[in-house]
Amino acid sequence: MPSPKPAFVVLLGKEFGELFASRAWWILLAAMGPLVGATFINAVRTYGEASGLNGTSAGVGEAFAPLIGIWAPTFSACELAAAFLLPFVAIRVVSGDRMSGALKLELQRPMANFTRIGAKAVVLLAGWTIASLPTAIALVLWRAYGGALFPPELATIALGHFLNGGLTIALATAAATTTSHPSTAAIVTLAVTVGTWIVNFVAAVQGGWWERAAGYTPTAMVAEFQHGLLRLDVVLVALVLAIAGLAVAAIWLRLGAPTRSRVLSSVAAGGAAALAIAASATVRTSWDTSEGRRNSFSLADQAALHQIHDPLSIVAHLAPEDPRRSDLEHRALSKLRRVMNVDVRYESATSIGLFEQTADRYGEIWYELDGRQAVSRVTTVDGVLETIYALARVAGPREEDREIFRGYPLPAAPAGAAPLFYGIWPAVVAATAFFFQRR
Repeated sequence: MPSPKPAFVVLLGKEFGELFASRAWWILLAAMGPLVGATFINAVRTYGEASGLNGTSAGVGEAFAPLIGIWAPTFSACELAAAFLLPFVAIRVVSGDRMSGALKLELQRPMANFTRIGAKAVVLLAGWTIASLPTAIALVLWRAYGGALFPPELATIALGHFLNGGLTIALATAAATTTSHPSTAAIVTLAVTVGTWIVNFVAAVQGGWWERAAGYTPTAMVAEFQHGLLRLDVVLVALVLAIAGLAVAAIWLRLGAPTRSRVLSSVAAGGAAALAIAASATVRTSWDTSEGRRNSFSLADQAALHQIHDPLSIVAHLAPEDPRRSDLEHRALSKLRRVMNVDVRYESATSIGLFEQTADRYGEIWYELDGRQAVSRVTTVDGVLETIYALARVAGPREEDREIFRGYPLPAAPAGAAPLFYGIWPAVVAATAFFFQRR
């Protein structure tokens, strides 16, 4: 007798049953407590000592941002789990039906393969959200200590790690359907993950288009979200990659189709994804959700820069591994791109710049605006802004007009966190797992 429930709802119920029966997911769930606990406890202890805990507060600065001091290191546990634990859960859920032969019976039901893969992805994302609950416990503890919370920046961090989990699930799902054994799928997934790290390494040495490509790797994406920067192009690229991974998985789920047909369909899906990524990369919309405006200039400087309508060209003669280039890029130019039409080029003869110090023009930063040029060697934010204001003949704001984020120093200890993360959480997970396994 047919079920009165829609087929997709029945499929979701079956997939949730598979998830709860998966030991890999329960191991992930149990491990998340100690992982988050270790990062949170260390972050709170460091933050408290820097705020004067067990010492003196004399000379302690006021610019304490929980976003960087607490939440970036705490949520880094989710990044670690997504790279090394979550893929095994996804591979187990996707490969389980094929290894047991249940997939052949399931394919007899008239339903699109993308819908089947979509159901697995929804369940895996739900499982990833549940596994991330220890971060919510960290939020409650921090609030109990008297710490400050700023919801927009926390929502941005959560979104970043949710997208990172989605990318991992899509990658593992595609690997599980295109390989013949779960162990092979795990190796393929790990190889792709390590490959993105290599791209980041090469980008740091070579710069150029490697640096632009590295901006869309999971590591770089998570880093920006953890600093409170929400870029629409990064979100779109992540969504395209996730959908492409699920599409490839759906293609290879057609067990009766010839291998050649599935390969050609996968290549077509990859080509469509490449075009979508290229289009998404041109989007320049972004939002700075950090309370201290870490990714933006002050409101006064931003208002002054908005008066400059001509495009600005900057040529910096700095090597990729020169510390001055990193300082210039992350402290000034990344913020400048968000408020002005600016074209930035880096030029150097070597990647380290060690033996270019005596070369002509090395270390110089050339600015060109409306036919006027200026040159400077200053890489600080104030130096860059002063040069641009002088070149544009715009009066910059006074120092007293620039707002200063004072932060929230908190000399608190991580009281009660260790028993909760190291003892109570694993015990509750073990008891719950025992209950579901018996059922």
